[in-house]
Amino acid sequence: MPKGEYEIFEALNPFFEVVMEGLREFVDGDHYFDTIAEDAFFEFRYRFPGWPLTIRGRAGLMASFAGYGKTIRLHSGDALVVHRSQDSRVVILEYEVHGTILSGGASYDNRLISVITIENRKIVHWRDYMDSLAAWSALNGSSG
Repeated sequence: MPKGEYEIFEALNPFFEVVMEGLREFVDGDHYFDTIAEDAFFEFRYRFPGWPLTIRGRAGLMASFAGYGKTIRLHSGDALVVHRSQDSRVVILEYEVHGTILSGGASYDNRLISVITIENRKIVHWRDYMDSLAAWSALNGSSG
């Protein structure tokens, strides 16, 4: 897919950058979406209004991320820690993302852990954990 087709995901660039920094030696592809197998399975181990618990396939993930920039704009990603699992196919990333809630200008700061299974240098499974209270509080203008 030409790079221009990823422009709608620009608000997520800091997420893509920190994740790619952690995975670069394990996956093939220049952009985050290039590293994902067509039939990959995503699990989100948190309940968050409007976000599914699972997504199947690269196209499904891209469709779910397409509206992200209407709500939140990330400006940085950091605090990356990369862990190798006993299973050589699994990499665990700890990281943070920081941005702004567009509707009111509130700060958005979240911590995440992603457990990623890689086969043939493509992501085939992604299990995500985040500080859902931080996200909820930022989106609703309260402190958590």
